[in-house]
Amino acid sequence: MQGKIIKGIAGFYYVHIAGKGIYECKAKGIFRKDNIKPLVGDNVEIEITDAANKKGNIVDILPRKNSLIRPAVANIDQALLIFAMTKPEPNYNLLDRFLIMMEQQGLNCIICFNKRDIATKEEREQIRKIYQDSNCQVLFVSAMKKEGLDELQRVLEEKTTAVAGPSGVGKSSIINCLQKEKRMETGAISEKIERGKHTTRHSELITMNENTYIMDTPGFSSLSLFDIEKEALKTYYPEFSAYDDKCKFLTCAHINEPVCGVKEALQEGKIHKVRYENYVAFYEELKEKEKRKY
Repeated sequence: MQGKIIKGIAGFYYVHIAGKGIYECKAKGIFRKDNIKPLVGDNVEIEITDAANKKGNIVDILPRKNSLIRPAVANIDQALLIFAMTKPEPNYNLLDRFLIMMEQQGLNCIICFNKRDIATKEEREQIRKIYQDSNCQVLFVSAMKKEGLDELQRVLEEKTTAVAGPSGVGKSSIINCLQKEKRMETGAISEKIERGKHTTRHSELITMNENTYIMDTPGFSSLSLFDIEKEALKTYYPEFSAYDDKCKFLTCAHINEPVCGVKEALQEGKIHKVRYENYVAFYEELKEKEKRKY
């Protein structure tokens, strides 16, 4: 039978098989010999060793569409970045780091701002303006009031989505709301994988329906900068591309050079200062990182 690994812990892998439930599996020794480690999100083939207690062995890992290093997971379609509109105030520096990290791994991002029920319309508009040209879909929801969740569910449907974001923004509340809306029968899965008995420390795929999964990941408070050259950083800011042909130099970093189309667009309000200031901060960080190498 074929299924998807939804969690791996202490040498056991929990495999969801559509229509049949969750099977507790061990990986065959051949994977260790070939230095292959099953990942959460892997599509696998299993053999049943104990049908009554839903136990088996993983005998094959099907080809991966992609695999991420942090978190270690396979076959992700997109990333959902959850931040709060207020309490706590959005950390745009951290959000932009997430966007770059996810794009490095080839994932489209949806930015979801929670707590819209206690934020003003002006605050919502301000956030929308910051990210309107970032090529990311921006959603505003309230886990408390159950607002905006239908639209969020639509963008998650039929996909495997990695969820990330700092602690305290309502990430778990949103995931719980989505599960309540689309909960499926999973038998004794909670007992087997101890869901809810601790804060998230392991990557875990949560089944919303037969072909829709969300992956809960540990909360992040900071992210070290990505392994990229400082000259390549500007390519992670889509809003710059409309103006860089107006720069005097092809190698323009959009910081200290004269005749810079991006800086002109910034002055005219066509590029948001929050995004630009984060870009400059990241550029300087990468510059310092390069200096330390030599």
